[in-house]
Amino acid sequence: MKSVKEIMKPVKMEKLVGYSDDSIVSKTLVEKKGGTVTAFAFAAGQALSEHSAPFDALVQVLDGDGFFTVGGKVFNVNAGEILLMPADVPHSVDAKNRFKMLLTMIHHK
Repeated sequence: MKSVKEIMKPVKMEKLVGYSDDSIVSKTLVEKKGGTVTAFAFAAGQALSEHSAPFDALVQVLDGDGFFTVGGKVFNVNAGEILLMPADVPHSVDAKNRFKMLLTMIHHK
């Protein structure tokens, strides 16, 4: 993980985490009482099964595109787009192609 000092200068967001064949790579960039920011890189064919979280989650796709099912509705989110996944709503992630995202969890409860 990059140190705080390394992130305190401009960084290309798609460079925060690297791809790895047949896996999902994640790096927590910020972890505070009020929330977390985590960068993810999904290899093609990887997925996160349906789950829910007690906090709102904002996804920013940094590279490629990912398929997100939120509350039973499928969204194809492309690089440069964001998607809000509300607290307590079941969601899943599917990487038909490799992609990177930044996940911001807002701890509001």
